[in-house]
Amino acid sequence: METFESLVRAEFGPKTTYLNTASTGLLPARTVQAMRVAVESAAVGRPTDMFADVEASRSAFARIVGVSERRVAAGASVAVYTGVIAASLPAGAEVLTADADFASTVNPFHVRGDLKVRTVPLERIAESVRPGTALVAVSAAQSADGRIADLAAIREAARTHGARTYIDASQAAGWLPLDAGAYDFVSSVAFKWLVCPRGAAFLVVPEDFGGLTPVFASWVAGEHPWDSCYGPVQELAHSARRFDESPALFSYAGARRSLEVVEALGVENIRRHDLALAERFVAGLGALGHEPVPAPGSPVVSVPGLGHRQPELSRAGVEVSDRAGHLRAAFHLYNTPADVDRLLDVLSG
Repeated sequence: METFESLVRAEFGPKTTYLNTASTGLLPARTVQAMRVAVESAAVGRPTDMFADVEASRSAFARIVGVSERRVAAGASVAVYTGVIAASLPAGAEVLTADADFASTVNPFHVRGDLKVRTVPLERIAESVRPGTALVAVSAAQSADGRIADLAAIREAARTHGARTYIDASQAAGWLPLDAGAYDFVSSVAFKWLVCPRGAAFLVVPEDFGGLTPVFASWVAGEHPWDSCYGPVQELAHSARRFDESPALFSYAGARRSLEVVEALGVENIRRHDLALAERFVAGLGALGHEPVPAPGSPVVSVPGLGHRQPELSRAGVEVSDRAGHLRAAFHLYNTPADVDRLLDVLSG
């Protein structure tokens, strides 16, 4: 019987101490092979059916976040999907966001120019929802330091005041169990914790589409795509596929296989694995006299004042990030206790 460890060993073989999934996840072997086959087939004029890969990816993501595939749009960019949501709001609408959240999550609301964007500390999001708030937009886990939003409290506060919720799960999907159906909109790139190639992203919308207009709809958004190639699309898809971007097909050829791996391992199992490594690192930091940004329950550990050591760590074969002056380490399914100890060893000098 295949175990968590044996499946990981079969799919991943990092050549460095790779602790940078919050930037980019590693690709499984089956993903690399699928993309190789797709590229080589296209090169000789016998392309594989990569549109089938898009649909398989959509279905897999839907299962991972607990919604019907009819609620999932497939694209390439969270910023584009944030823009669709921003475009749906009436002039003067209030959008509540978190301080220093990721730009793709918040910037489209700012560039509208006629929205009231209110920003508060992450920990105060729920208490800051008020009558007249139209939308609460927040990352499930913060990119800079791994802090996790109190999604349940945010959801309840939004419901109390009649606001919609928009959750960017890019730093959470793949390790944090999510019930995407509990929120109005959920977006996520797939190239981080979902270990997909860059170029795949998803948007979850309500069954009634939540008032969104498919402002960038092309032929792929038609109910019958191949009959929608010329002139205006006569019939938009009856599902969230009406919000599809024209897909980066080679990315989806790989994404299908990556999501297979995530499903096979199980998000809850991945979470337990990742958090055990993060806790080991936090304990080791304490022994070295360092205090990370408090982010309980997160596999991302951010250490103030150590960001400048990222180049040194990279030269030593340890890959982490420098974010806002902090050293950011992200522990995922292919990491081991030995990786944690290697990072601590280099940090200790």
